[in-house]
Amino acid sequence: MGKFTEESEQLLKLVGGKSNIAAVSHCVTRMRFVLNDPSKADVPGIEKIKGVKGTFTQAGQFQVIIGQEVQEFYNDFTAVSGIEGVSKEQVKKQAKQNQNPLQQIMASIAEIFAPIIPALVVGGLILGFRNVIGEIDFGNGTIVSQSVFWAGVHSFLWLIGEAIFHMLPVGICWSITKKMGTTQILGIILGCTLVSGQLLNAYGVAGAAADAIPKWDFGFAQVNMIGYQAQVIPAILAGFCLVFLEKFFNKICPKVISMIVVPFFSLLLAVMASHFILGPIGWKIGSWISAGVHAGLTSTVNWLFAGVFGFLYAPLVITGLHHMTNAIDTQLVADFGGTILWPMIALSNIAQGSAVLGMIYLQKKNAKTQEVSIPACISCYLGVTEPAMFGVNLKYGFPFFSAMIGSCIAAVISVGSGVMANSIGVGGIPGILSIQTRYMGIFALAMLVAIAVPFCLTVVVGKKKLTASDLYGEEKETAAAGKKDTVIAVVVGGN
Repeated sequence: MGKFTEESEQLLKLVGGKSNIAAVSHCVTRMRFVLNDPSKADVPGIEKIKGVKGTFTQAGQFQVIIGQEVQEFYNDFTAVSGIEGVSKEQVKKQAKQNQNPLQQIMASIAEIFAPIIPALVVGGLILGFRNVIGEIDFGNGTIVSQSVFWAGVHSFLWLIGEAIFHMLPVGICWSITKKMGTTQILGIILGCTLVSGQLLNAYGVAGAAADAIPKWDFGFAQVNMIGYQAQVIPAILAGFCLVFLEKFFNKICPKVISMIVVPFFSLLLAVMASHFILGPIGWKIGSWISAGVHAGLTSTVNWLFAGVFGFLYAPLVITGLHHMTNAIDTQLVADFGGTILWPMIALSNIAQGSAVLGMIYLQKKNAKTQEVSIPACISCYLGVTEPAMFGVNLKYGFPFFSAMIGSCIAAVISVGSGVMANSIGVGGIPGILSIQTRYMGIFALAMLVAIAVPFCLTVVVGKKKLTASDLYGEEKETAAAGKKDTVIAVVVGGN
């Protein structure tokens, strides 16, 4: 009998039994279920199970927070239930049965960008560091102007920065083929053809005269030889075109010649479609989207745009629609040399963590809630909001709303001051390292607002709304009530 056998039996019953489980897996701290009928899950009952620290539902998955012992709990659960666990990727795939079409689209975008985000974070930090040593005048010039060594470092780091941002289409095309289960090397090659040195660099297109743009001359038609460095939508369209073609040729081609025919025609036609049709169309779409967002963030009513976005970003996380911002941010960086949008996202994450910090203060004598709230607060300040939002803030309601208010005010300060980030960064307190140097001071002020306002609102409201059980835990509340009854009994007996 395992350590969590009894708890596993309770959980199996309360999620609706074996027949209601389509798939189960686990991550670092949570059990992840795909339920055939999510309404059958007894959430209050599950949260009372010993060892369970909370629950939430996201992206079609019902997730049960266990903590560091999740692996042992998971092993006992699979033994009790007789259900063979699957990988997290299989769970995500199965979870689509509980998602609407819009959620499925957003989930697909998220899965495309997820493997790329670490590189974008590194790139943002590198650009931030280069700005510090290369742009800030410390009184007698910049660090780069005063030191041969730092000038060399500044130049060397651009080798990495260029690889990340200019060659981004390579990563996008690879990620799409990886997600869709087609040949990844063909995706890499397709991405390389979008950023080849034979083409006019995308950053040089705007200033080039029409007759200075190189062309492929086919006699009956000419096609501009333009690169798509840092372009997101052209790369996404190209990647999915390649996936469609490869799957199409795999269906119609005899296996005996598929090794030759499928990759040849798939790649050739995808490259042609990308440069002749999809690339120019994607460039226009990307430019329209980024120009529209940039116009809203730099208009005379940018404070209104910022306030609405800052207030509603956290609810967007719940729906999964927030994943679209990665593509928009990347396009903004390509078109305008930075993004005004991403700093608001970092501030929203900080605000959610600060609301949890308020709950930690209020529930400092409730040991069970601290097991969830302290790790959730730390992860939120480092850019991972789900444990904080679903494990704490949404559970009580008012902390979530307090964070939305703090995020709204901080976003107005950020956008109103023109704060711009070099790129997507760590979406929490370390995010300040990705902010362009001239805006770091005002962004620090916005961060203080995102910390102070949610914390104070949560504490003030929480003192009125939280019960003794919320503040101290059920066991301590019962013990306190027992002591009170004893005192009353003694007083009555004495009289």
